[in-house]
Amino acid sequence: MFLNHVREQLSAYCHDELDAKAARRVAEHLIACRSCRAEFEEIKAGVKLAEHLPLVKAPDSLWSELENRLEQQVSKQEQPIKARESFRYRSFFRVPAAIAAALVLILGVAAFWIYRQESRRSWEVARLIGAPMIGNSRIGQTGQLGVGQWLETDADSRARISVASIGQVEIDPNTRVRLLETRPTEHRLELARGRMSAHIWAPPRLFFVDTPSAVAADLGCAYTLEVDDQGASLLRVTSGWVALQLHDRESVVPAGAACATRPGIGPGTPYFEDASQTFRAALTKLDFENGMAEATDNALLKDLLAEARVRDTLTLWHLLYRVSGNDRALVYDRLAALTPPPPGVTREGVLQLDEKMLRLWKGHLDNIWTGASPLKKGWINMWTRTLEKIKQ
Repeated sequence: MFLNHVREQLSAYCHDELDAKAARRVAEHLIACRSCRAEFEEIKAGVKLAEHLPLVKAPDSLWSELENRLEQQVSKQEQPIKARESFRYRSFFRVPAAIAAALVLILGVAAFWIYRQESRRSWEVARLIGAPMIGNSRIGQTGQLGVGQWLETDADSRARISVASIGQVEIDPNTRVRLLETRPTEHRLELARGRMSAHIWAPPRLFFVDTPSAVAADLGCAYTLEVDDQGASLLRVTSGWVALQLHDRESVVPAGAACATRPGIGPGTPYFEDASQTFRAALTKLDFENGMAEATDNALLKDLLAEARVRDTLTLWHLLYRVSGNDRALVYDRLAALTPPPPGVTREGVLQLDEKMLRLWKGHLDNIWTGASPLKKGWINMWTRTLEKIKQ
């Protein structure tokens, strides 16, 4: 299927050395090609390792050791003594000088490379309307957002950020964002308040957005994310997938779905926004008002289950992890009634949170959540395998 692989461009892509068009082409190929994606992960792992290697000072004995070895090489040559001494005399000055020149050249190249990399540690910001500010300065038509700097818009301002070569983020009015990190293996923003829209064409887990109540991990998609003054956030995904995480709590949100977060709690349970009002109200209370605590008669959970449609199995599947005991059995029974589990998935295994069974059932449910036709099924299965590999 993939005749033109991108292996020769992976290193340049990982180091952000491709232009936007080429980077997007590589990113789209990586999303679909398992072979190139595996090689990209190896390169990315090597870059991460190199980033953590300490700088070691060369020992003072290096020059003397080099001179001794050069002397030994010269002494082995069968030449007249006078010629040998003359060669040794010249070598004493010329060889170290040549080595020094080479070192100067290497250091110069290294300095240029470091300068180039440091210059990349900023993202271009384009003014859309109004007067967005970076730090205490208004930007003109464009500006540079450096690591650690804040970009802020007032009620009349909007801006667009170029996220290295992997996508764009539009910043709405009354929004405050900061660039936390930009390097080959990770690009990260902090959204303190306001609303942003991200369009990312990178492979999974390269672009992250920190909020006061969760971290949004991009899985190759488009989405909006907004944070209110209390630090609560709401994610809406328009294409692809996004993972919302806080510690060991995670919600994987597909296109057409949303997920709320709260400070101190993290991500709630994802849901489709066309679910009934009763369903959504019950879910909010379950997520953020201690509704997950098992009770003899969990009226909230029963209301939610009664309102659940086939598409709402997205919510029910996530709830399996968040409730326990009899509540989990109730969720399983409703989920199985809406979409019977595939062969190999048992009630007992699911109630014990058997990961293999839950992943198998999720792979079956993904087609429902994304509205996949038979023609799209292969692509959805590829996404499922990618997400499972990431979680492992």
